[in-house]
Amino acid sequence: MKIDIWSDVACPYCYIGKRHLETALEQFPHKDQVQVTWHSFELDPDAPADKKENLYEVVARKYGMSPEQAKVTTARTAASGAAAGLTIDFDKVIPTNTFNAHRLIQLAASHGKQDEMEERLFKAYFTEGKHIGQNESLQALAAELGIDATATLNSNAFTNEVRKDEEAAQSIGIRGVPFFVFDYKYAISGAQPVSAFTQTLLKVWEETPPATTSSVEAETNGGVCEDDACTI
Repeated sequence: MKIDIWSDVACPYCYIGKRHLETALEQFPHKDQVQVTWHSFELDPDAPADKKENLYEVVARKYGMSPEQAKVTTARTAASGAAAGLTIDFDKVIPTNTFNAHRLIQLAASHGKQDEMEERLFKAYFTEGKHIGQNESLQALAAELGIDATATLNSNAFTNEVRKDEEAAQSIGIRGVPFFVFDYKYAISGAQPVSAFTQTLLKVWEETPPATTSSVEAETNGGVCEDDACTI
C-alpha cells in the first residue's frame, strides 16, 4: 500500500496528522507493506525568511482577531497536539518561509531518510523554536541525520522536485494540508482521528484493484492548514 502525504512543516495539524497516522499504522497488521511518501506544499510561498510578525500576529491577521484571542485559539491546537503526545509551543514558533525546508526534505528522501527529516523539522519548528528558514539551522538539523546539506541549500537543487509536488497538489484540488492519499483510492483531509486512519487502511487493503481517488468519511472534522494560517 502506498500513502502519499502533502504537508508543510509550518502546519501544526500536519504534525498531529502524522502522529495519528503512525498510531493507526502501529495497529495495522500489514504495516510492513505500507510505503509513506511526503510531498511538498507551501502554505505561504511568498513569506520572507524573516517575518516581522510572531505566530500570534500571523493568526490574528488571518482571522481578524486580536493577538490575545489568537493565543486562546492556538491553545486548543496545542492541546490537540498534547493529546497525540506532541509538545507544540506556539510561544517559541518563528514564522518563516519553508521552501528550503522542503528542499531539505527532498534531499533527505534521496538518502532514504525523508520521514526522519520531516519529523525532525516538525519538532525543531513547533517544540524547539528553531528558525527553519535559515540555512544554518537546516544544515545543523540535516547533520543530525548524517546528511550534508550545505551544497544543496546553497544551490537550486531539488527546486524542481518541490514544484512538481505543488503542481500535483493543484492538479488534484488540494487546498489545505495535511492531505493523505491511500493507493490513489481514498483521501483524508486534515488531522482526522486515529479511527479514521485505521478505517481507511483496512478499507484500502481489502479493496482491489485501485480505483479513482475519492473522499473518505471520518468521525469528526480534522484541523486543516490553508494559506498562511490554520483553521483552528
